This record gives sequence, C-alpha cells and structure tokens, in this order.
Amino acid sequence: MTDILANLFSTQGLLIGTIVPFLCVLTVVVFVHEMGHYLVGRWCGIGVQAFSIGFGPEIAGFTDRRGTRWKLSAVPLGGYVKFVGDVGAASEPSEEELASLTAEERAVAFHLQPVWKRAATVFAGPAFNFLLTIAVFAVMFSLYGRYVYEPVVAEVTPASPAAAAGFEPGDRFVSVDGVRVETFADVQRLVSGRGGDAIVFVMLRDGREVELTATPELREQTDALGGTIQVAVIGVVNNQEAGQPRLVSYGPLEAAGQAVLETGRIIERTGQFLQRFAAGRENRCQLGGPVKIAEMSGRAASLGLPTVVQLVALLSVGIGFLNLLPIPPLDGGHLVFYLVEAVVRRPVPERVMEAVYRVGMVMVLAFMGFVFWNDIFGC
Repeated sequence: MTDILANLFSTQGLLIGTIVPFLCVLTVVVFVHEMGHYLVGRWCGIGVQAFSIGFGPEIAGFTDRRGTRWKLSAVPLGGYVKFVGDVGAASEPSEEELASLTAEERAVAFHLQPVWKRAATVFAGPAFNFLLTIAVFAVMFSLYGRYVYEPVVAEVTPASPAAAAGFEPGDRFVSVDGVRVETFADVQRLVSGRGGDAIVFVMLRDGREVELTATPELREQTDALGGTIQVAVIGVVNNQEAGQPRLVSYGPLEAAGQAVLETGRIIERTGQFLQRFAAGRENRCQLGGPVKIAEMSGRAASLGLPTVVQLVALLSVGIGFLNLLPIPPLDGGHLVFYLVEAVVRRPVPERVMEAVYRVGMVMVLAFMGFVFWNDIFGC
C-alpha cells in the first residue's frame, strides 16, 4: 500500500508527475481559448450566461455582477462559453426559442447580432490561442535568445538519400525547394515533414552553386521531451565545427517579430502534416489524444517550468489550428456558415445547418475515437 501511494503521489508518480501537469497545461490552453470568445463577445455587446472550464456537473463556481456564471466542471477536457440565446442543435436556437426571450435578452442574444459580431466572437477563440503562442515565444526569445547553426554539411551518412544525391562535406545549403535558408534549423524545418517527397536543394560548393535532388526518408528520433517521433531526414550531419553556433539575442520588438514567424511556421507544418495524413502519407502513430498529451506534460514538468511553458505554446497553436478547420461543431464550421450568410444575405436554413452539424459531429467523434485508440492500444 505504501508503495502504491508513493508511486501515485511522488513527483514522478501518476498524480503529481503526470495528471497534475496535464491538467495545468490543458486548463491554461482552454482558458485562453474560451477567454477569447468571452472578451470579444462582451466587446460586441453580447450577453454571457456561463463560462466553464470542463464539461458536465459543476464542481465550484460563482456568479459575477453581470450575471455570468463562472464555473469549474467535472470533466476537464475542454470548456465553453454560453452566450444569451445560445441553445438548440448546432448552437442555433429555433424561432420558438428566440421568441421566448425577453426584450432585454434579445438585445444581447448571440444569434440576433450582426454576422460580423458573431464571426469575430467565434474567431477570437483560436486567435487568442495563436496570441498565447506568440507571447510565449516572444518572452522566451527575449530572455534566452536563440542558438543558430550555419547551414553547412559536416558529414554525409553512408547509404542515405544525401549520399545517393551527391552531397559532400563542406557543402552549404542555399535553398530548399526554392526557399532560401539561413540556418541549419531552416533546413531541418523544410525537410522534416516531407518524407517521400523529392526535394531540390541548391548547395554552395567551392564558390559555385550545385543543384541536387534528394528524397527524405522517415527515421525514428527522440524529441526534446524524450518521446519517440518519426522525422524525415536526408542524412546530413551538422556539428560544432561546421555549424559555428552563435547565440542570437533579440530586443522586445525583434523577439515579437520572430515569435510571429515561428508561430506561422508551426501552423504551416501542422497544415502540411494534416494534408499528408489525409492522403495516407503520414504514420497514424504521430497523432495522439489526452493520454499522449498527459505523458508529454509529465515529461515537460520533469524538465522544468520553461519546458512546460513551451509545451503550452505548442499545444495552444495546435488547438487554435484544429478549431479553425471548416467542420461543425468546430469554430471553423460556424465561420463557414457566417461566410455563407454574409454572401447570400440571409442565414443558412436551420434544417441544413442541423444536418451539416450532425455530419460534422460524427467526423469529430470519429477523430476523437481514433486518437483515443492510438493512446490506449498504441501502434
């Protein structure tokens, strides 16, 4: 019994070492997302009935002077903001439900607002996730700067795609598929998500440019959190002598600019991965759900607060991106409805909206089941 309690409550145990960091990381990301909806909704004059972290029965909460119920709910895997009039299928009230609202409620009801206010309120959730990521990176770059390595080949791995393509030690990367590179990290970023794609590299060799074509292959590597991931590589090595690492320091404005660029790169890589996954060109084991996130949170917590903060930033941008997919009931699905409404000058018929919502819900539940399966049964 003593051993069980020690394993559960020690800093390396299940509760303190994994579950608590996971709940902290997820709560921050969810809170920021829902706060985006809340703040922009309030700014647009929309009434808010409830702000919840988690789903299901309320554990604790309070009601503020505006009548909004702030609460912590039993199932900590998400959250929601309930606006006035926000009821019914697809979060879209029927005419009867709208008619039951008082005059005061109709003035602040979500679905009676101009389409631009509704769109701004919905978009604000993912936008705040992106802003959180930008803020985290900006602070990290300001405090710690960033080490960069020159994009020079130190070694070529035998029998690798690079060896077959004719890469040589001393070659300097100029561009990767037409994109100019300045650091070795730029090369890794442009190659790592393109396993099986033929990529054209322009290299500087003995003062002249040489064009080489290589097809990256997937290799298992250990990430910064100690987990195993598959990354596309061509088989070149950079080291201290060839890379000549240097620390680049940033002022506040420079750090913010770099943070925006880094966040944009993560969004681009996420979209690239999902496209390749949908086409069957990515390993399904790369996708994980709450269990995998919990494991990552535990490993990040063991490495210290800066690592946890970086995980929050990465998870936040991922949640923001996924919520913008044009699938009801995700935020992106609602934005598609509002776009159609703005174009045709009338709301999408309730019957159509409900049908599309049900299809979208099945897709979301299927995806959730898929990642849970990966979490529980592995690959």
